[in-house]
Amino acid sequence: MSDPLLPKDRPPATITAADFPALRSFLRGYFHQDMKDEYGSLEEAVREFCADASTEEHAAVAKDWSRFIERTKSKSLEEINRILTGPLGSSCILSGEDLDRISAALSRTSRKPGPH
Repeated sequence: MSDPLLPKDRPPATITAADFPALRSFLRGYFHQDMKDEYGSLEEAVREFCADASTEEHAAVAKDWSRFIERTKSKSLEEINRILTGPLGSSCILSGEDLDRISAALSRTSRKPGPH
């Protein structure tokens, strides 16, 4: 039974910013309102992050992203976007293809040795 006191448009309390601190920092820093102007695409924003981030920062974001995808696999795209733009601080609404592209970009770059 649902709690009538909870707003219906709010993501479930099961996912919070504290669950994914590295992912939240990444989303707020790269998936902001000016992302398209600054980076041109989501994939380019991810590539830029990977170029800017230390090995540890990149590993933490890739791990958080993987855990986030696993924890939200049974949720609708609308619910996923509510979580991303709510507690996790993204300004971008993502498509299913975007989720796959981000996963692929983080996976590709996580296998490359970096200068950090």
